[in-house]
Amino acid sequence: MVGWMDDEALRRTLTEGRVTFWSRSRREYWRKGDTSGHAQYVKAVHLDCDGDAVLVEVDQVGAACHTGEHTCFLAGGDLGAQPGERPD
Repeated sequence: MVGWMDDEALRRTLTEGRVTFWSRSRREYWRKGDTSGHAQYVKAVHLDCDGDAVLVEVDQVGAACHTGEHTCFLAGGDLGAQPGERPD
């Protein structure tokens, strides 16, 4: 799944071992699974080379997606992109 983190959400994620996001629409922090039971337990956290994206590897309990799926990226299906071919 994709979620928004500010500095405080990242700090909570790093120190508590549970993934925390900042909800821009609700304007509050939310820890994945507190109401649904579908928690994300931190396994590892990686910062990208630009320092503007975080990859959090998790042990997912239950669904990650609000649709009930384990991932948010399979429920929408394949968009049918033309595969690229690398030149020799």
